[in-house]
Amino acid sequence: MARGPRYKVPFRRRREGLTNYRKRRKLIISRKPRLVVRKTNKHIIAQVVVAKPQGDVTVAGADTRVLAKFGWKGDENNTAAAYLLGLVVGYKARSRGVKEAILDIGLHRPTAGARVFAVLKGALDAGLEIPHGEEILPDEDRIKGMHVAEYAKKLKEENPELYKTRFSRYLQRGLAPEELPKHFEEVKKKIVEYYEKKLAKATAQ
Repeated sequence: MARGPRYKVPFRRRREGLTNYRKRRKLIISRKPRLVVRKTNKHIIAQVVVAKPQGDVTVAGADTRVLAKFGWKGDENNTAAAYLLGLVVGYKARSRGVKEAILDIGLHRPTAGARVFAVLKGALDAGLEIPHGEEILPDEDRIKGMHVAEYAKKLKEENPELYKTRFSRYLQRGLAPEELPKHFEEVKKKIVEYYEKKLAKATAQ
């Protein structure tokens, strides 16, 4: 353990592995709203946050449980759900006057194609302007869940019992996992139509 007269005890959230203050300072200096993305074991959380002297103020936010409102029956912690969440939060932020943001993934490792970048892709498609490199975004097939559908189809043919076990949550919700890409498109369409109507109505007033 480090000791000595010059040793400074790190802030509690740094010690607990929750906040990188050096990185946070750079994000705040930009003076732009932050698209904050975090993951739990079951859900993904996204918020558009503005830094104020008294603390962060959340302009718009949700987690993947909100997707049930649009009929989502898939997993709430996969790439497809992450994208749809980004779409929802991006639209919510736009409806509250936010046009641009910067991505804040906290201590998550910036791996190309990761779920945090699927959230980013959803927010971009909702109309938010966020600096990024195209190479970090997951491809369209992965966002739609094609890899899940192909694996499920193969497993169903080769091992039906394992298929039922591995995709039990999908099946309990009434969704055959091999139909995930089609289901994704249906839910995406509902989200886009819902928020585009709200934006159009707000503009007309």
